[in-house]
Amino acid sequence: MRRLSCAAALGLAICAHGSTAFAQSSPTFGVASVRPSPDGPPAQGQAGVHITKNQVRFAYLSLRDYISLAFAVPIQQVSGPEWVNSTRFDIAATMPEEATPEDFAKMMEALLRDRFKLQAHKESRESTVLALEVGRNGTKLVAVPDDIPKDAPVSITSSGTAQGVSADLGGGSSFTLTNTRFEFKKVTMQSVADTLGRFMRHPVINLTKLDGRFDIGFNIAPEDYMPLMIRSAVNAGITLPPQALQMLDAPSLGSVENGLRSLGLSLEERRAPLEYIVVDSMERTPTEN
Repeated sequence: MRRLSCAAALGLAICAHGSTAFAQSSPTFGVASVRPSPDGPPAQGQAGVHITKNQVRFAYLSLRDYISLAFAVPIQQVSGPEWVNSTRFDIAATMPEEATPEDFAKMMEALLRDRFKLQAHKESRESTVLALEVGRNGTKLVAVPDDIPKDAPVSITSSGTAQGVSADLGGGSSFTLTNTRFEFKKVTMQSVADTLGRFMRHPVINLTKLDGRFDIGFNIAPEDYMPLMIRSAVNAGITLPPQALQMLDAPSLGSVENGLRSLGLSLEERRAPLEYIVVDSMERTPTEN
């Protein structure tokens, strides 16, 4: 169970930074070290992402996670061989002086193409999604001050146990899931949608049109907690035993929908085109440092 919990917590860290926009230029990282992650789950708090003006460090991320970061799509929209889910690497690299936060995705893409010989293409697929929207009677949410400096270092750490998962998203922004409650602090609605999508059968798209950052919390039924955790592991590509997967056959997670409804939000299933990143070829072992 610890491996499942750690994977879920790490997934929260990735989705927090996975919406980085593409830059117009194509900068590259400076000196980069790519090493296999240690065997077994990471110690509490050691998995995550740390980005400063001068350096980036990633710990215990799968190749699928890195592809998600490089192309700015949720991990569920990365299609590739099974081993990209389980092959994990730690990466440390220097940031060029002229780089901006918006350059990050392109630099990650360039690193994967250089070190792993990644070849991939984009593909639109009609998919079932969950639309996160404001309810008919409006929302009770009130934006909180957005006092996170635009050039502040990004430090995202995560931890998890059988009792819950949490992610420190940096700048006072955070997420926690326990067996009774979802709790977001100082997050955008896009981050809420991306995070919820980690725990759902289908991707969640943000159609709220709400700008700014929010504190959001709602209760869930204890019996919904384990199916949420198992779904997050499946979405991350982790292979689970049949007895765990049987829990996904339970009725829909009504307490999540009810919790969002109490805040004036709705989560409704519909069809929409989604952009997928399809891996055409990729080396399992990177070129030497």
